[in-house]
Amino acid sequence: MADWKNLDTLASFKKLEETKRVDLAAVMSAEAGAERVKKYSVPMAEGLQYNYAAKAVDDDTLKALRELALEAQLSEKFEELYNGAVINTGEKRLVLHQLCRGQLGKDVVADGVNKRAFYEEQQKRIADFANKVHSGEIVNENGEKFTSVVQIGIGGSDLGPRAMYIALENWAKATGNLKMSAKFISNVDPDDAAAVLASTDVAHAVFILVSKSGTTLETLTNEAFVKDALVKAGYNPAKHMIAVTSETSPLAKNEGYLDAFFMDDYIGGRYSSSSAVGGAVLSLAFGPEVFAQFLDGAHAEDELAKEKDPLKNPDMLDALIGVYERNVLGMEATAVLPYSQALSRFPAHLQQVDMESNGKSVNRFGEPVDYVTGPVIFGEPGTNGQHSFYQLLHQGTNIIPLQFIGFRENQTGTDVVIEGSTSQKKLCANVAAQIVAFACGKKDENRNKNFAGGRPSSIITGRQLTPASLGALLAHFENKVMFQGFLWNVNSFDQEGVQLGKVLAKRVLAHDTEGALKAYSDLLEI
Repeated sequence: MADWKNLDTLASFKKLEETKRVDLAAVMSAEAGAERVKKYSVPMAEGLQYNYAAKAVDDDTLKALRELALEAQLSEKFEELYNGAVINTGEKRLVLHQLCRGQLGKDVVADGVNKRAFYEEQQKRIADFANKVHSGEIVNENGEKFTSVVQIGIGGSDLGPRAMYIALENWAKATGNLKMSAKFISNVDPDDAAAVLASTDVAHAVFILVSKSGTTLETLTNEAFVKDALVKAGYNPAKHMIAVTSETSPLAKNEGYLDAFFMDDYIGGRYSSSSAVGGAVLSLAFGPEVFAQFLDGAHAEDELAKEKDPLKNPDMLDALIGVYERNVLGMEATAVLPYSQALSRFPAHLQQVDMESNGKSVNRFGEPVDYVTGPVIFGEPGTNGQHSFYQLLHQGTNIIPLQFIGFRENQTGTDVVIEGSTSQKKLCANVAAQIVAFACGKKDENRNKNFAGGRPSSIITGRQLTPASLGALLAHFENKVMFQGFLWNVNSFDQEGVQLGKVLAKRVLAHDTEGALKAYSDLLEI
């Protein structure tokens, strides 16, 4: 059994605090900088590489980080997780999102059910349903094929699947894998649902209602919005809607839906893209084979996360360096900067994965911790970000670690040559230049033009963003967050911080308010 201890009680952490700080600008500007780029790189799954040469670490730092990983028993804790231990201490639940995409260890049996077999069964049911929709075996009331799919969900039921769909949409168009266009309704703001429905041919749309409990207020409100639109258009909602939910929810085995596909309490919303939550919409949009490739890529990265040597484990190493930056170097935020427009919503998804998981101030046993935990996560695609918030990243008073993502080839195979190079080459040139500019800086007597440098970054590179490489990329960040939660000794798999606002919102709607809550309710004329 792994021993769960606070970070600041580990002898190896105190040793890490005492390691000599690395002058990043000096080591990257030196002639040895090129060798450093070659040396500080770890292979990921599906041809990706995690390169951390522009991080403020050296061999001594890495030695201390390895000792920290061993003392914190990161590998042992991951092994307990994928073998079915109750890792989610807040809700007393297993944590099984990795099991949705492949077997990592022993059979996991919970509630008398083999969970891997259960997840495979749901994937097969979804695949069968999607294939029947694509072939025209399942049609609308007029015998016409469905041509689009709309997912209704919020939080993890929206952010992950939406980010994954956007990431693969252009690839699917270029490769002939776009079966149905997909849209998403998440915000309870009626303008969101109205805008989506106004641009949707509801007669030929399948709507996916995603709610594990079947009671999520925002999601059920938007379902009512959609049902009303279908009825007004003369269609029976039951012939247009499917549900993704738990087997015990009121949405299961309900005649109001064409079918229902199941998830369980062991899959957190923000980790649910690999489950039926992502599987239904992605299989309908791209085909079950594409979703299977996505799962294969994620599973391949999960297998690498089992590596016990942190210097050969890209997910664990990324986590360790992040904790070093947060808890030793005192850096408060991390920017995720994909140089791929296809990943435009990926930073927003990672905000939830990271900040909902590790935004905790008590440990796994409910005791306050005396050190900082999860950082603020933000980001936008390059090169747009360069013309937005990079000013602060380059010359602001806070040093913010950066996580770049870049691909050598675009998804569509189309490009144009301008001034001797293609758009893709120009994109890659920008990310290479930014890494060196952040790390090395530039001296100038004009203080407005002086760049101190020493701004750390990593980059994940690959040939092309495909379903498999996207799966590996997603698993990398999910596993990074998991390992950081282990180091901080927090429960990364509950989200109690989401609940208080929900409770108060119900009080407002029931007009059970007083004091400031009543005053704000009156201000908004509720």
